[in-house]
Amino acid sequence: MIDKTVADAASAVEGIEDGATVMIGGFGRAGQPVELIDALIAHGATDLTIVNNNAGNGDVGLAALLAKRRVRKIICSFPRQHDSWVFDGLYRDGDIELELVPQGNLAERIRAAGAGIGAFFSPTGVGTQLAEGKEARTIDGREYVLEYPIRADVSLISALRADRWGNLVYRETARNFGPIMATAATKTVVQVDEIVPLGAIDPETVVTPGLFVDRVVAVGARRWLDDGAFVGGVDVEGNPLSEEVTR
Repeated sequence: MIDKTVADAASAVEGIEDGATVMIGGFGRAGQPVELIDALIAHGATDLTIVNNNAGNGDVGLAALLAKRRVRKIICSFPRQHDSWVFDGLYRDGDIELELVPQGNLAERIRAAGAGIGAFFSPTGVGTQLAEGKEARTIDGREYVLEYPIRADVSLISALRADRWGNLVYRETARNFGPIMATAATKTVVQVDEIVPLGAIDPETVVTPGLFVDRVVAVGARRWLDDGAFVGGVDVEGNPLSEEVTR
């Protein structure tokens, strides 16, 4: 019998080694697998390379992992924003390496890894510092640079619900990088709000087939969400917001 569910988040992240490359889903806080990140912190793996769209928000989730100095390098497209003070401090002190990747290239490099594509040419970044040292080619009169896939040892992603086979559906924009990250890692670990019986998910609505999923853990409704809206957080100056829903 196929059953990819595990009892808790600690069991879900078991076996992640020091020095691993870990993809973490999410666009800012939307779709970020906070409970899995907390479990990874408790697990103790260090010297990690993290692939994410951002470089952490506030002091929770990915930012908390950075604050513990468990991350050697981060590959992302949007490292700085009003509440990225953890990353900002580490980067200014020279305590973390950054590989900046334009967002479209980031998504396509991850997708390419899952699709088995060896490399691809992209026009994004041509003529900028991001193209330095890369192979360039003119195709149909347009300049391109060669980009290589990003692969990971483990992907940590968040979905709305799953069955025990690991079939996933997501909640609206919380989907973001989840589906492509699930295909680009040797092992994919997923947290969901709920695990439902086989057959409860319409096959036509499955976004990530269980073929790409190795472990699933139910964490319940997220404590920092209320009907999909963020609860708490910080304002533009970093001051804590109330625990009322902010939309």
